[in-house]
Amino acid sequence: MYTTILFLHILGATIWTGGHLVLAFSVLPAALKARDPARLLAFEKSYEGLGMSALAVQVLTGLWLAHTLQPSIADWFALASPQSKLILLKLGLLLLTAATAIDARLRIIPKLDARTLPKMAVRIALVTLFSVLFVAAGVSFRGGLLFGMV
Repeated sequence: MYTTILFLHILGATIWTGGHLVLAFSVLPAALKARDPARLLAFEKSYEGLGMSALAVQVLTGLWLAHTLQPSIADWFALASPQSKLILLKLGLLLLTAATAIDARLRIIPKLDARTLPKMAVRIALVTLFSVLFVAAGVSFRGGLLFGMV
């Protein structure tokens, strides 16, 4: 069971992070150069269902994996072990991702145009950074602390 859950977690991370890297390094620069928000909206329309499903899989499997490593939720917040620090880091990244995405969804996307495109670019850059940090934190569970994190 553990291997299946871990596989689904990694698959979700691959889809989520990969999609945001494509968005940040391919779609976004072209949209900014052309001052054309329609490019972002087209990508979002085609990716959103898969990307949000992948994120949901990551959240559910991540909570299961965290519970497997630290059965007591109170231990997640105790910062008494490298695992608890990484769990808390990932939960923090999840909150930052959600806050950034909600801000974009409510404040930027409804009035997205050439003028607001740079504001959307900042949100895309942040969510992409958070997604890469998620991967780095995940690798740190098995491979040691990556980049001196935690």
